[in-house]
Amino acid sequence: MRIPGERRSIVDLSRLGWNLSLQSSLESLGSHLCPARVAAVHRGAFALAGHPHLERAELTGRLQADPDPLAHPAVGDWVVIDQGGRIAGVLPRTTQLVRRAAGRAHAAQVVAANMDLVLVATALDGDLNLRRLERYLAIAWDSGASPAVVLTKCDLGEEPPALGELAAGVPILATSAIDGRGVAELRALVGPGRTAVLVGSSGVGKSSLINALLGEKRQRTLPVRESDRRGRHATTHRELFDLPDGGLLIDTPGMRLLGIYDDDSGMGAVFADIEELAASCRFRSCRHDGEPGCAVTAAVDSDRLAGWRKLQRELAHAERKLDRQAARSEKARWKSIHRSARARRKIDPKFDP
Repeated sequence: MRIPGERRSIVDLSRLGWNLSLQSSLESLGSHLCPARVAAVHRGAFALAGHPHLERAELTGRLQADPDPLAHPAVGDWVVIDQGGRIAGVLPRTTQLVRRAAGRAHAAQVVAANMDLVLVATALDGDLNLRRLERYLAIAWDSGASPAVVLTKCDLGEEPPALGELAAGVPILATSAIDGRGVAELRALVGPGRTAVLVGSSGVGKSSLINALLGEKRQRTLPVRESDRRGRHATTHRELFDLPDGGLLIDTPGMRLLGIYDDDSGMGAVFADIEELAASCRFRSCRHDGEPGCAVTAAVDSDRLAGWRKLQRELAHAERKLDRQAARSEKARWKSIHRSARARRKIDPKFDP
């Protein structure tokens, strides 16, 4: 991404979200480093925005070798560039949208970083699935950013659903990339100097909406399959775009699987009605699964309750995996310390750690 009218020698980093806190973090690392924001990731190479000379960089060997997936740069991250033109580190994040990596229950993947807003897109053409929307909103709340629901393809004439408790207090915008409905309102919701990330499953019209927000065709679009109305991946990587009014928007590929990683604060936000009712149950140990006198099962829709239980089980499973992974990592760390100590004693018998 290049800022329109940007001079390669002078860059207005505030346009990209740079602030005093980031400046302080940079200064604590030394004057030899230069900041930039990750605009896209392409097979280990990172496209940069805001650097006066570089448009692409790779990681230093030390950062490549870091086993923590959360330590690696993601789109939206502010990184520091060393004198050799490589990414030497990631500045502290204010927010991060994390999902469980597909096929690996304990591995995390940062979808986007340092965003103010998570736009959860779902289409009014049969794509709308309340249980999937609950999952997206729970992970959006966990990110530390504010979520909003974007209903796409409202030109099809479908009546927007009543989302009730599911999206209580969350902005809901009906949009159409065809007739422009809601596009100006969505652009204003992002706002100058703010960053949003657009998430949703394949075929909900994210790429078409991005093109409408940009005012030009920048993202490739594909029609949904007529046989089953399932979407196809038009976007293949995450990318940061600058909107005409100064806001920033991260587009993401469609994600049919969005696994919860390790935090349940989002669950409390999405299922606040269930948690409030749970306090009124007859027994503290109530599992809200058919027990007599359960205030939750008596008041909550059975499908919504089943979705809540499923996410609770998934979260508990992920936490167990994380505990085992942490134990293995700690064991490996101490083994490494002991090996180093033994090697040191061979050289210096008086060494006592």
